Amino acid sequence: MSETTTVDEPATHDVTGERADLLAMLAKTRHFLRFTTRDLTDEQAGQRTTASELCLGGLIKHVTEVERNWADFILNGPSGDSTDMTEADMARWTDNFRLLPGETLAGVLDAYAEVARRTDELVATLPDLDATQPLPKAPWFEPGARWSARRVLMHVIAETAQHAGHADIIRESLDGAKSMG
Repeated sequence: MSETTTVDEPATHDVTGERADLLAMLAKTRHFLRFTTRDLTDEQAGQRTTASELCLGGLIKHVTEVERNWADFILNGPSGDSTDMTEADMARWTDNFRLLPGETLAGVLDAYAEVARRTDELVATLPDLDATQPLPKAPWFEPGARWSARRVLMHVIAETAQHAGHADIIRESLDGAKSMG
């Protein structure tokens, strides 16, 4: 691999087996998401290039929040009923998809790195990947469903990979730069 496509190694090097595989996939998907922001200014990271509200800095913020929330879920279970969002909750959620005044790309990347470090430590030290928590009440979850820590981590990997694809399109629309090819 060239320097520009090197996948960051997980912070925990003594992990083996399934946990090592989960950490490697997390590292790979995080890398491709972060890679879309290389050499950008804060203004570029906040620029919308498609019909959606998404920008690269906002995608980093969103994935950071998603990963933080799912790690908290693994440890503590659901934090509340997802169907009871207020207008203020919706505004905060929407703000996670854009860079706000005073926010910088470096700042959101640093926050993402900190959340990633915490998640990696959780994967390495969690006593049981089969431990489950009940999912919060939400129209997109089956009533009464429970997810294992393993399933949550696979969900985080899938969501990060999906958003890395979104980011790739935004970056290519911004200045023609591609993550691959």
